[in-house]
Amino acid sequence: MLEVAAIHSGYGNIAVLRDLTFTLGRGEILGVLGRNGMGKSTLIRTVAGVLPARSGSIKLNGEDITALPTHLRAARGIATVVQGRGIFPKLTVRENLEMGRIASSRAKRDRSEEVLAYFPRLRERLSQLAGTMSGGEQQMLVIGRGIMTDPSVILLDEPSDGIMPTLITQIGATLVEISRQSGMSILIAEQNVPLVFSITNRCIILEKGRIVAEGTREMVSRSEVMKEYLAI
Repeated sequence: MLEVAAIHSGYGNIAVLRDLTFTLGRGEILGVLGRNGMGKSTLIRTVAGVLPARSGSIKLNGEDITALPTHLRAARGIATVVQGRGIFPKLTVRENLEMGRIASSRAKRDRSEEVLAYFPRLRERLSQLAGTMSGGEQQMLVIGRGIMTDPSVILLDEPSDGIMPTLITQIGATLVEISRQSGMSILIAEQNVPLVFSITNRCIILEKGRIVAEGTREMVSRSEVMKEYLAI
């Protein structure tokens, strides 16, 4: 579904991603692990089209989208949940969800009931201003807003950041359910190893913008890179 081949990307004269290659299958959840500054957010931004790839290619369902701007990638089915959530704090939960559908040229159906089934807590807060909710509830909201765009791929950047452990577990379990029930593919960039290992079967580890370990959860967990990662 998503094919990233030999991608190089960065900011100005600073190279961050170096020769990254991986695939993401339909209905698969792929974890991207790494410490701060190793290129996880840069990867999400490059796949989303916020940052241009300096070389290499990105394909979605066989179509080369490397040169497409962000809004056209979204129209092809890529939804991005940025670190820090990016809700509309003065709009209600219902209005935030509706913004996802309205903003998408792709969404041909109202998926609000599906979203509320995944996140029952949002149903209880439909009339509440989004800015007054907890961090975990806001994260549920932005994931739900992403689903409202009717995507085939969701990109998640540090979804556990600033969230209570109990809600992290709940959000992780819901991501697995979303992937299984809808067939959506999920790329999740995280520092939270337990979360990533609990929801993925395959992971990659970034170190200074390069993939230094990849494979199944079991393979990655036994790698020397992971031992060093967990020791810090």
